[in-house]
Amino acid sequence: MEISQVAKQSGVPASTLRFYEEKGLIHSIGRRGIRRVFGANVFERLELIALGRAAGFSLEEIAGILGSHGKPSIDRDLLLSKADELDATIKQLTAMRDGFKHAAACTAPSHLECPRFRRLMNLAGSGAVKAVASNKAIKSKKASKP
Repeated sequence: MEISQVAKQSGVPASTLRFYEEKGLIHSIGRRGIRRVFGANVFERLELIALGRAAGFSLEEIAGILGSHGKPSIDRDLLLSKADELDATIKQLTAMRDGFKHAAACTAPSHLECPRFRRLMNLAGSGAVKAVASNKAIKSKKASKP
């Protein structure tokens, strides 16, 4: 299947497919003229890449998961570690959500007079919520790319 067909069916831009191939995440099986040709298993690999990216794995970690012989090699300890990271992120986001809901309904004359909102500000100022902000910035950059 030519790269343009893979891009159309998967929704992954051809430029990203070429990048993934350069990084060794996917492999073309040849060329038809100047166009790369991929096997049917490329869709499974693209789904694994999408899952890994959605979970916050690095491309290097995803490459390890995909394996070098066409068969995934999923490290269960790595999955458990990522699940623990996600639990921490969920806990942090839940606390932020609850704090924002409280601040929105707070009867204090100013948000700066609300102790719970001040506590959220202090956490953000100390870097405790920095990782969440970084993840959102990364997602915003991805969404703005053509």
